[in-house]
Amino acid sequence: MIPVAEFKQFTEQQPAFKVLKPWWDVLAEYLTVAMLMIGVFGCTLQVTQDKIICLPSHELQENFSEAPCQQLLPRGVSEQMGGLREVSGLKNNLDLQQYSFINQLCYETALHWYAKYFPYLVVIHTLIFMVCTSFWFKFPGTSSKIEHFISILGKCFDSPWTTRALSEVSGENQKGPTTGRATATVEASAGPGKANEGEKEKVLVEPEKVVTEPPAVTLLDKKEGEQAKALFEKVKKFRVHVEEGDILYTMYIRQTVLKVCKFFAILVYNLVYVEKISFLVACRVETSEVTGYASFCCNHTKAHLFSKLAFCYISFVCVYGITCLYTLYWLFHRPLKEYSFRSVREETGMGDIPDVKNDFAFMLHLIDQYDSLYSKRFAVFLSEVSESRLKQLNLNHEWTPEKLRQKLQRNARGRLELALCMLPGLPDTVFELSEVEALRLEAICDITFPPGLSQLVHLQELSLLHSPARLPFSLQIFLRDRLKVIRVKCEELREVPLWVFGLRGLEELHLEGLFPPELARAATLESLRELKQLKVLSLRSNASKVPASVTDVAGHLQRLSLHNDGARLLALNSLKKLAALRELELVACGLERIPHAIFSLGALQELDLKDNHLRSIEEILSFQHCRKLVTLKLWHNQIAYVPEHVRKLRGLEQLYLSHNKLETLPTQLGLCSGLRLLDVSHNGLRSLPPELGLLQSLQHLAVSYNALEALPEELFFCRKLRTLLLGYNHLSQLSPQVGALRALGRLELKGNRLEALPEELGNCVGLKRVGLLVEDTLYEGLPAEVREKMEEE
Repeated sequence: MIPVAEFKQFTEQQPAFKVLKPWWDVLAEYLTVAMLMIGVFGCTLQVTQDKIICLPSHELQENFSEAPCQQLLPRGVSEQMGGLREVSGLKNNLDLQQYSFINQLCYETALHWYAKYFPYLVVIHTLIFMVCTSFWFKFPGTSSKIEHFISILGKCFDSPWTTRALSEVSGENQKGPTTGRATATVEASAGPGKANEGEKEKVLVEPEKVVTEPPAVTLLDKKEGEQAKALFEKVKKFRVHVEEGDILYTMYIRQTVLKVCKFFAILVYNLVYVEKISFLVACRVETSEVTGYASFCCNHTKAHLFSKLAFCYISFVCVYGITCLYTLYWLFHRPLKEYSFRSVREETGMGDIPDVKNDFAFMLHLIDQYDSLYSKRFAVFLSEVSESRLKQLNLNHEWTPEKLRQKLQRNARGRLELALCMLPGLPDTVFELSEVEALRLEAICDITFPPGLSQLVHLQELSLLHSPARLPFSLQIFLRDRLKVIRVKCEELREVPLWVFGLRGLEELHLEGLFPPELARAATLESLRELKQLKVLSLRSNASKVPASVTDVAGHLQRLSLHNDGARLLALNSLKKLAALRELELVACGLERIPHAIFSLGALQELDLKDNHLRSIEEILSFQHCRKLVTLKLWHNQIAYVPEHVRKLRGLEQLYLSHNKLETLPTQLGLCSGLRLLDVSHNGLRSLPPELGLLQSLQHLAVSYNALEALPEELFFCRKLRTLLLGYNHLSQLSPQVGALRALGRLELKGNRLEALPEELGNCVGLKRVGLLVEDTLYEGLPAEVREKMEEE
């Protein structure tokens, strides 16, 4: 016996799989149940009751036929058969064993096979129908996809986010586009237009109607938001996996075709053989030696009932076959391997819901036969717009205004800055911090600034670092005169948003990105004509020339920085038009000579040529035309010597020559009487010219990381020195004249060959322990009173 519990697994699968069973499959199931009952009922009768009853015939054997058997029919049947007379009372002289023997023998030899096996055939055919109907639910290649699909479908249908998303778009369709936050649209979903929607849509939206208080109560909690986020990922992966093939579609067609073929075969042979189920059967067997008779008249006791069951069975098979034919028609009269969400897009307003294909499309077509509401709710998780809304909602949960305020800091310019990095989006709560003056967004993809940006009334600085951003026109008007500084960093400069070049109140523009190889030579940049107040322009790229659009701001541009990352900058003629330029940086531009265009900049005050390939600076004489030049940075190059006519630069105040290949300095350098800072560190200097003592304005001297073995005594005539960096040289002693540098506040002596420090260091009243960079052993060698003086606050 099989316990009932063994069938539990089938009852558990039924509720899940029913969504993939259209009405014809459901009808076919009921028909197979009815046919199975017919077969089981016939088999039960066949097993439990006598199958046939035979009596010997007294007619001559050679004249034996079915006519004598018909004389034994009941009266009503006899009249119908032609009014034959009734024969009774004959004695056969047979015992019970002989009758039983004859019954069995005649059942096997005389009764037609269709009449014998009819109930078993019904059971077998019905089981085949049942297998054909449910085979794709059991086959490993299809059942795994079906189970996964149904699991995801149920979660999508029951997800609170589905109701939330459909409620929002319902409200938007009724009241039009809203400029408020996403949470406000739920109020619109309870509008009066809801009464005109379908019943199923009412079921989705009715739970939101009770929300008339603050919109916050309709927000998903964090757990529900994370579950919805995981569902989006599952749907994406499932779609990619299922759309690759059409095994479900093919399997369904094959099992339907098999059922149709089976239907025709059953119908044909049943119609042919159903008349073989006869109530009386003539039986002739050679048993005269055993029973004394060779001819018998037999009664098939189940014939009347089997004939009625056969007609019922054929009727059910016909109905079943019609459903199979309709299934074939449904399969082939429309493209079931493509599914369009056009109606859902029109109804919900989510225009980005993609159409699907192959097995994914086929399952959705089957779902529509069950209830199209499933497809509508499932489509929410195919929409990127819906996914972005969910991400936005989760972001708002995670980044509360209180948490964001904890990240506020003052930047280098003293502005109150909020920096956000590597977030999946921009939280709406950012725009509740009206005190923010600078906003820095890094590695945040696909930013679309919402209308809430207008709440940041103090915003003056915006940084978009690998964070492409879209700005509606209304917000462009809002930022046009307010924003003063903007930084944009991207892979290619053509990704810079166009609205950046329309901010007419902008004072500083910092761009970083590469020109595509085909555009690097032209170095085309968007027009800067609208930037009427631009004073600072910084461009880090691989341009071959100065962009022509730079001349659009020639009248008011004060600082230009070009960082080329080693790419050679060939054409600089555009620089001549920058008459108002005060600061110029040409960093890593591959320059081998100082560009002549620079000497035309009469207003230039600071020039930085860092990290180029300068070997000779003979052109330094031409800097006398730049009468306002006070800072010259020629560091990180390959300069081997400084020409003597450096003396012409009497107005120069800062000269940076570090990280070069200098071995000597010209004596004429001492004639640059205005020099306040001289940096020649990281070179190969072995000595310093005594003429440096003429630099009476010198306050900062850096000669670290050279090969100096001694210092000229004249150096200590520079009484205004505040910083003297002598570290990592070959100095063996420090002159006591160092005590004359009373303004000295920082002295570096580390990495030399000093054996002791002069006690005259105590005369440097501005020098404290924190400003003296020297080995501890040398410091401890100073007199105690000198050390005490240095350690005083």
